[in-house]
Amino acid sequence: MYMAIMGHGVVGSGVAELLHKNYDSIVKRSTVDSLDLKYILDLRDFPGDPNEDKFIKDFNIILNDDDVKIVVETMGGLHPAYEFVSSCLKAGKSVVTSNKELVAEKGYELLKIAHEKNVNFLFEASVGGGIPIIRPISQCLAANEIDSIAGILNGTTNFILTKMIDDNMDFSDALKLAQELGYAEKDPTADVDGHDTCRKICILASLCFGNHVYPNSVYTEGIRNITLADVEYVENWGGVIKLLGQSEKLADGKISATVFPSIISNKSPLASVTDVFNAILVTGNAVGETLFYGKGAGKLPTASAVVADVIDSAKHFYKKKEFGWNDTVENYVVDYKELENAMYVRAASSDCEKIKEVFGEVKFLERASAPENEIAFVTDVMKESEFYNKLNSLALETLSVIRVSKY
Repeated sequence: MYMAIMGHGVVGSGVAELLHKNYDSIVKRSTVDSLDLKYILDLRDFPGDPNEDKFIKDFNIILNDDDVKIVVETMGGLHPAYEFVSSCLKAGKSVVTSNKELVAEKGYELLKIAHEKNVNFLFEASVGGGIPIIRPISQCLAANEIDSIAGILNGTTNFILTKMIDDNMDFSDALKLAQELGYAEKDPTADVDGHDTCRKICILASLCFGNHVYPNSVYTEGIRNITLADVEYVENWGGVIKLLGQSEKLADGKISATVFPSIISNKSPLASVTDVFNAILVTGNAVGETLFYGKGAGKLPTASAVVADVIDSAKHFYKKKEFGWNDTVENYVVDYKELENAMYVRAASSDCEKIKEVFGEVKFLERASAPENEIAFVTDVMKESEFYNKLNSLALETLSVIRVSKY
């Protein structure tokens, strides 16, 4: 059996390396006689690469070669990845991808094509890098009704927040260090503004709850506004700040799906997840809480998940895996303002009595060397719409608002 790779960046080159390194065991586990790399599609040249003779620049060579049965897409981005992947599926080729944007935006459509053509569209590496999560949810936890899923899904933001928490480094300096170490891109927007986490929680929510969740339906907030003052107040409260992607099944059949910085108690298993590590907490009605932890990115960890899907595709080439979800339904994801949270507020004020008059009993927080006119407090749990109505009635100069997580 022949395969091709589209994209020879970090992940694509890792896939080629792993295929060569572990060839014998990969073929044995795939239950086919051979599993050979025939083409690598990339517009760049790679002189001296061990696979130099396999590089091509024309996608149609892969599309029109009937010997190529499995195609790995590691180009990233939505276009031309969508056009290439959908064409391969329509041509009867199974596709494996690590492309979270592609799956988040076009997953339902591509799964539908795969079903119609009796081929596989697999994407274990699109969430969590080398952390097994897609297959455990769809197979190992298949006897459960999933109640909720919440996770630290982006290593870059977790590294930045770890530096702020552990080393008292402000956001801009921590971001600069992350870029120097190769954890953050030159343009870090997708990471620090939460878009990467959003795409991943869309995929997980779609898988857990059965209908496609599109990124434009998920309220998304990043970490740019988190300050060392917030970190200190939260530490004294007994917690840490993490960027969480969260989704939960609600009583009326709808779901919540959000991405925002969250205050997590030190008692939570997510609180100890530091540096570039990811963790995903899945709650099922039979199994209870299960935690998946590991490096959420990286060349070989991500390639490991991709090649596992390649093996699965080879094993199931003549018998498609039943896997996927339905299209979305109207108003499936509820407005985040209807969700209930306790809220942390930092403001320029010293009027504790007025705050208690509006919010009732709150927990006031302290930090060393706080300005005389700065106040921080945590409210009781309430709907966000109610919270903002109360906050706006105070006419405070609000400096920070962060949700307190129940996870």
